[in-house]
Amino acid sequence: MLLALSRGGQDCFRLQPPPLGCTPPHLARLDPTPLTCLGWAGLPRPHRQQLVELGHAGQVPVSPVQPAPSSGRFQRKGMSFMAEPRPPGKPAALQTMSLVVELNVGGELYTTTVGTLKKFPGSKLAEMFNTAKPPRPDSQGRIFIDRPGTHFRPILEYLRSGQLPTQSIPEVYREAQYYEIQPLVKLLEETPQIFGEQVARKQFLLRVPGYNENLELMIRIARAEAVAARCSGVMVCAVRTEEDAARCLDTLQTLETDKRSVVKFGPWKASPAITDLLDCVKMDIEAQGYCVSYQPCVTEKGFRIKSSDYFYKFTFTWW
Repeated sequence: MLLALSRGGQDCFRLQPPPLGCTPPHLARLDPTPLTCLGWAGLPRPHRQQLVELGHAGQVPVSPVQPAPSSGRFQRKGMSFMAEPRPPGKPAALQTMSLVVELNVGGELYTTTVGTLKKFPGSKLAEMFNTAKPPRPDSQGRIFIDRPGTHFRPILEYLRSGQLPTQSIPEVYREAQYYEIQPLVKLLEETPQIFGEQVARKQFLLRVPGYNENLELMIRIARAEAVAARCSGVMVCAVRTEEDAARCLDTLQTLETDKRSVVKFGPWKASPAITDLLDCVKMDIEAQGYCVSYQPCVTEKGFRIKSSDYFYKFTFTWW
């Protein structure tokens, strides 16, 4: 009697029980685990008893059957995977890691494996496959990630081979932070672009009191003066030390009396000069999409100091 036992819809073994009371010479050893999981409710009771006895002895007649080739893609909870035949003896965990998945990242399509995405436990990509809630699929069943697709390619290359990006470093750094891939974040922070921005410039600006608030104030003043005008100007006072601030005090009071708006930066405890601060102000305003330039203010009536040392005019051009 030839019996075919299956697992997951595929034939895994054919068991050909010997006649009762006989032990054929071609007995082969088999891990007893399959005997407990393949189910033998269909075996006649005498044959079941004999297989139990043979299993205890470490011998069962076996004729392996190769699994049928996979048809390719299959769906799991709305997600698209590419099925691969499970090699004999390959653990289920490794089989899961080798599953091929299709991703739709902001409209860009990628194909990779679950093992690649789970390379760094604790990252958002790894957590996608560790939670009970499945990732969101698109209309074609691909896993959808609502992030910029162009900058995901260097992220995926790093997960595959450890290769660091050479272009668009700030953008890739931002995506690595979003996906919480800490090894890549740390490596990118050592590149000149990120090191200069994070360690040098931003650390300096943190030492300038109210820097971000002053940027917002400058933009509000410029927009308020832009009605029916091509350009609008904002006066800035930049003082590096307490002594500079004391020299500008009378002038600031005069401008306040004349109801003229002045945005004051400083003093700060860091080595960069006033022109370095002004360059940072221009850079950060332009990063928000504005066209801006600056130049020293000319000496005006009532100024008791050389105004060009501390007072500057930022010009916003609207059209």
